Amino acid sequence: MTTSTSPLTRISLLRSPALFPVIAALLIGALLLAAAGANPLTAYGAVLSGSLGPDGLAATMTTGTSVLGMALALAVPLRARLINLGGDGQLVLGGLAATVTGLHAPLPAPLAVAAALLAGMTAGAAYAVLAAVCETRLGVPLLVSSLLLSYPAVSLASYLARYPLKEPGSSLPQTRRLPEGVALYTFGSTTVTVGLLLVAAVAIAYAFVDARTSTGYEVRMTGLNPRFATYAGVDRERLTLRLMGTSGAIAGLVGAIGVLSFPHRFLDGSLTAPGYTWTGLTAALLAAAAPLGTLLAAVFFTGLQVGGLSMERVTEVPRELTQVLQALVIVLLASKLRMTWPRPRRRAHEDGKAT
Repeated sequence: MTTSTSPLTRISLLRSPALFPVIAALLIGALLLAAAGANPLTAYGAVLSGSLGPDGLAATMTTGTSVLGMALALAVPLRARLINLGGDGQLVLGGLAATVTGLHAPLPAPLAVAAALLAGMTAGAAYAVLAAVCETRLGVPLLVSSLLLSYPAVSLASYLARYPLKEPGSSLPQTRRLPEGVALYTFGSTTVTVGLLLVAAVAIAYAFVDARTSTGYEVRMTGLNPRFATYAGVDRERLTLRLMGTSGAIAGLVGAIGVLSFPHRFLDGSLTAPGYTWTGLTAALLAAAAPLGTLLAAVFFTGLQVGGLSMERVTEVPRELTQVLQALVIVLLASKLRMTWPRPRRRAHEDGKAT
């Protein structure tokens, strides 16, 4: 017995709020490429081959580990309309805690790796919960508290990497290299590590909790209608603490994965300069924090980020154009511009009235 997608299902997919912004951004990008004297099809082909081709797939998977991880970290509270803008601070504190643990934990290498991952998650979670406490206890909006707390965390990590923890004799603001064996397993000669599997496990857990548990239902209900959720008995303060703690733990895990991968040390700016937090937030916003949508959006933006280098080589158009495309997607999404499609159910109902 075969099943086919109904017309209503196909139309609902076409009416997805994320579809029009992506298509419109790609069309505007094509116009910008044409104005710069480049062939849009050649440019977009270079993006695809540069990100998914044999020479770029490993880089896409490596970058995607961090982008998807941060997208999941920020999607968890966003599902309940809580915006965590402190991803950078939680990310670097997680990386720093993992580095210190890996350098000084008197444990065998495999246990030291596990301890470093746990330390990173703990540091990120604790700092995210601090931002949540500022809202629940002090009345500071989470949007403000999480963002402002990020700056001292990044500055502290920078200071420690440049002075107390700096590698002796090095001209770079970096810590000593982690001991031999204190690193995540890599697949072959690539830079892809088992960290990708850890992030994938987080994505699966998020999807399961979101769809199959009462906690996921409470989160979704709070995101759809906070007042109704409170009336139904959802403790919003407690939920905020739990979601921010989970968000910070995932961000800290991403930071720990970053230092346990090449170059196996904490390097000031290496976790924040690529913009993993903001790319992840863009992906989460585009997907409305839905688990599968967040995964697809993270892959999409990772492809743009990695493939932009190939586009620059082929067309001589700066790769910053891919950042323009990301910004356009969010601007168009925020403007709530959608293509208008007919609604069969309503039309059928109206026809019935007419007869």
